[in-house]
Amino acid sequence: MTHDEIVQFVDDLYAATGSGDWERANAMLTEDLVITEAAGLPMAGTYTGQNALHDLFIDVFATLNVSGLERIQTVTGGDYAVTILKMQFAGEGLEDAELCEMFRFRDGKCCEIKPYYFDPAPVLAAAKHKQAAG
Repeated sequence: MTHDEIVQFVDDLYAATGSGDWERANAMLTEDLVITEAAGLPMAGTYTGQNALHDLFIDVFATLNVSGLERIQTVTGGDYAVTILKMQFAGEGLEDAELCEMFRFRDGKCCEIKPYYFDPAPVLAAAKHKQAAG
């Protein structure tokens, strides 16, 4: 895949998941997709299979009040893309989480996603806020 194709792919994947079009999203993912969230986060763990992204979304929205996702830039190289993001949370005084999501591609589909958070504190604060709100 070319740089432009990968950037478009990532944009399309964010659009599909953001609109809840899981059929479209799943068609972009390999059957053996692996998503790894770091230990210490509310959604920590390894999510596998073509429904892994959907399963992760369920966990994220069950534990965090994500109100927005600002995509800043996607860079590519070889079979990889990295998207720089800011994740916003609903709740007074909650800071944005700054992160990068690494995507790996195989045969024109995404086979791995690995988010890297600059500081997990905003994610933990958002989880605590949601839990306190009930």
